[in-house]
Amino acid sequence: MFPRQLMVGALLAGTALSAFAQEKVLNLYSARHYQTDEALYADFTKATGIKINRIDGDDAGILARLKSEGASSPADVILLVDAARLWKAQSDGLFQPVKSKVLDERIPAQLHSKEGADGAQWFGFSTRARVIVYNKANVKAEDVDTYESLADPKNKGKLCTRSGSHPYNVSLFGALLEHNGAAKTEEVLKGMVANQARQPVGGDTDQIKAVGSGECGVAISNSYYVARLLRSTKPEDVALMEKVGIVWPNQKSYGAHVNIAGAGVAKNAPHKAEAVQFLEYLAGDKAQRYFAEGNNEWPAVASVKTENPALLKMGSFKAEVINVGAVGANQQKVLQMLDRVGYK
Repeated sequence: MFPRQLMVGALLAGTALSAFAQEKVLNLYSARHYQTDEALYADFTKATGIKINRIDGDDAGILARLKSEGASSPADVILLVDAARLWKAQSDGLFQPVKSKVLDERIPAQLHSKEGADGAQWFGFSTRARVIVYNKANVKAEDVDTYESLADPKNKGKLCTRSGSHPYNVSLFGALLEHNGAAKTEEVLKGMVANQARQPVGGDTDQIKAVGSGECGVAISNSYYVARLLRSTKPEDVALMEKVGIVWPNQKSYGAHVNIAGAGVAKNAPHKAEAVQFLEYLAGDKAQRYFAEGNNEWPAVASVKTENPALLKMGSFKAEVINVGAVGANQQKVLQMLDRVGYK
């Protein structure tokens, strides 16, 4: 009887292991932590039956964890914010290339890494612009309608920004390097330092508030911070945005700088098929609306239109058309420039 019991136990164990092996799962390492994304993930599971196990953290923490885990990492998809961070993950060898007809057709070429023979390493799924905000009582919009104008001596003592080395600014300056070349870009950065109203401090929302209070005349912000304040019903936010004007920069030249939130398949993904399926899902119309509007961004897929009232209020604009991968690749040159000109 004892051998028979062993055999039955082995069969039961084998059945349990087989069921476990057939369970569809996806391990997502995400630097996005917006509550509205929960609906996006739940919808994917409902549509596909694939359970999402999520590890949340900031971009730096996600990258450090992946490098620490090495080849044994369970990560299937890496979701990061900003082209500079995506490029850093690519340069650290954390992605694997993906060849997908769906992604190639849906995601514009300038919004994913430069494609090799085996495909692209990562793809952008939502976009945000880097806009200029100004105090309507003290500054004229036409004096701050380009990124380069922020370095003009007429704006001396008026400029506020977050740290120059923050990825949002590094990507912006990397785009300026693509548009203007090294010499002019460094000249602009030097002029911006000379025009600062104070040392860089805080985040983008802090810059907007400083403009509204009159501490600064002009600042740079990601568009979704502006949209959040425009959507707010708090009296203090309503009063703030009555004092602040918004400029879409460089509309007569190359257009406003646009960045992304994007994702790719992890180098050692144990569930590659599910990972690719998730990326293709993110490129679908429904997911594009979830993914973008949850954080007041724009869909990466041009045919998907936003109904976000704040974005509609901000109006349409001309966006730059350069590869965000190239922008990310410029970050080391930009950081060296920032050191040389003393942009903290």
